[in-house]
Amino acid sequence: MVHSTEALGVGTQVSAYLNDTYLEQVDTRVIAVGEKGGTPWAAVGHCLFHPQGGGQPADRGWLEDTEIIPVRDRESGLVVATVPGGGSLPPLAEGQKVRARIDLRARTAHAALHTAGHLVEAVGRMQGWEMVASNHFPGQARIEFQAPRTDTRLADPEGREEVTAVLRAAVAAAVADDLPVFARCPADGRRVVHLDELHSAPCGGTHVRSLGDLAEVALPTLKVKKGRIRVSYSATHVPGTATRLSYAAPHVPGTATHRSH
Repeated sequence: MVHSTEALGVGTQVSAYLNDTYLEQVDTRVIAVGEKGGTPWAAVGHCLFHPQGGGQPADRGWLEDTEIIPVRDRESGLVVATVPGGGSLPPLAEGQKVRARIDLRARTAHAALHTAGHLVEAVGRMQGWEMVASNHFPGQARIEFQAPRTDTRLADPEGREEVTAVLRAAVAAAVADDLPVFARCPADGRRVVHLDELHSAPCGGTHVRSLGDLAEVALPTLKVKKGRIRVSYSATHVPGTATRLSYAAPHVPGTATHRSH
């Protein structure tokens, strides 16, 4: 049951998690409430929560003092907040002021892994490979490629280690150069993330400000299985991140926009 059909019909949600990776909390308003399968949910106008998707885990977050899990509602396109384990949200009504907050340490860890994944894709493409799959989850992060042409270097352990060393050197050079990371939305509406001029790809994930924010980027020796080249990796965010703690979202009825990426 949906308690705000108007909000779902015209779309009134801003994807704040895409606008500022480092924003920790925001004062906003509830734009819709409802339930699905007996589970209550709420959507806020300035959405701070990244839902799971695109190979990236969901943010850990809170509405007021209640811990929530954000999920993308396929019917409306909104990111909605639900409570882990089938718990209940606090009483919320459309238009009500609320404070949304995220676990910034988890957010920056996810952003570092996702950005490092783009960098691994970039250096793999330098080898003439094509990306076919990706995963940016902690402990599982990897990019999988296919080589359009036979790469004889991958046929034996020594060759695979040699190629991995080339990838590691290219990654380290880009991090040392502290290339800027930014997003643009061209005319077709897709959000494209850029690692300066090194690489670009459509993406709805969160990312660091520049490659110099990455630390402890490590690539174990690549593996080849069933024609796929698997490059696993790990990365962390540099400590001491400067944050913009909070933001009070403006409320102008009827003017906010829902942006789905």
